[in-house]
Amino acid sequence: MKLKITVLPGDGIGPEVTEQAIRVLRTLNDIAGYDFSFEEQSIGAAAIRQHGSPLPRQTLDACLQSDAVLLGAVGSPEFDSAAPHERPEAGLLQLRVALGGFANLRPARWRSSIADCSPFRREIVMNADVLIVRELLGGLYFGEPRGSSDTEAFNTMRYTEEQVARVARIAFEQSRTRRKKVTSVDKANVLETSRLWRRVVTSVAREFPDVALEHMLVDSCAMQLAMQPTRFDVILTENLFGDILSDQAASITGSLGMLPSATIGGAVDLYEPVHGSAPDIAATGKANPIGAIESAAMLLRHTAKMERAAELVESCVDHILLQGMRTPDLARSRGRGVSTSEIGNAVEMALADALHLRHSYHAV
Repeated sequence: MKLKITVLPGDGIGPEVTEQAIRVLRTLNDIAGYDFSFEEQSIGAAAIRQHGSPLPRQTLDACLQSDAVLLGAVGSPEFDSAAPHERPEAGLLQLRVALGGFANLRPARWRSSIADCSPFRREIVMNADVLIVRELLGGLYFGEPRGSSDTEAFNTMRYTEEQVARVARIAFEQSRTRRKKVTSVDKANVLETSRLWRRVVTSVAREFPDVALEHMLVDSCAMQLAMQPTRFDVILTENLFGDILSDQAASITGSLGMLPSATIGGAVDLYEPVHGSAPDIAATGKANPIGAIESAAMLLRHTAKMERAAELVESCVDHILLQGMRTPDLARSRGRGVSTSEIGNAVEMALADALHLRHSYHAV
């Protein structure tokens, strides 16, 4: 398998966690004979310092010419007072538009090996496995008009029927590979955009008679994620709601550092951990790289179409967690706290051992 991957380490802990994800992919190159090539470019605050732009032209061109993009994180307090279009986060928003990925997949899965890390009781979260499908190119983040003055600020939440329909189809298709239930989340009792959302999702559901659909208000969904997360399979929702609910879903795993994501549907797929740049722990070795490593696994699954390889990487993560290896965000109650690179090394070694045991590498 030949694949060209553009790597955007970004800011804060981004370079540290991305390095560990690449180690895992290089192991597949070295042992299983894959042909993944990597080209590194800058984005966010790092790009502003180097090139004066959060998304330089050479970065965008490299991404558009690749098969997939692997991103670390963007953001730096150094630019908190900058104009919106000059902030590091503007580079990520511009990249999402340019790549065209409109569906962001964010899985959150309970693991028995780190069950004590969740703030919820074991019986509440046991076996919870949620996939949030977040619409990524509409809503408040992109709606016009928007603006601010010294005394007022405004944003526009805007959706079209086409935007809702295309992401809804992704959610139903994903659910067909899981437990065949979609929960569409909106605020239809208040917002016109949500009433459009509900109507269009209901219409698309007729194309998928084997998948059950329920509608839920966003505030109720937030409560149910805390009280009964096992009731959910696929949660489909708009941009802002998906951003918030996926962070809440991290409580199932015990840490935001555990969550990967895949942005699909456009010309080039984009993969990144859900967490931010966390500048307060940058260069300390405390960052959890599992979200980045499992983002690489999602790259194998969605872009490379290598389901068995993706599952193998995920099983190696499970293996090292069962051994008690945890970064500080997970080592609150038991197990030994280890560094970012130690987690990466352990997953790499577990993957190498698993590949050697298989003898037939092309079976992966």
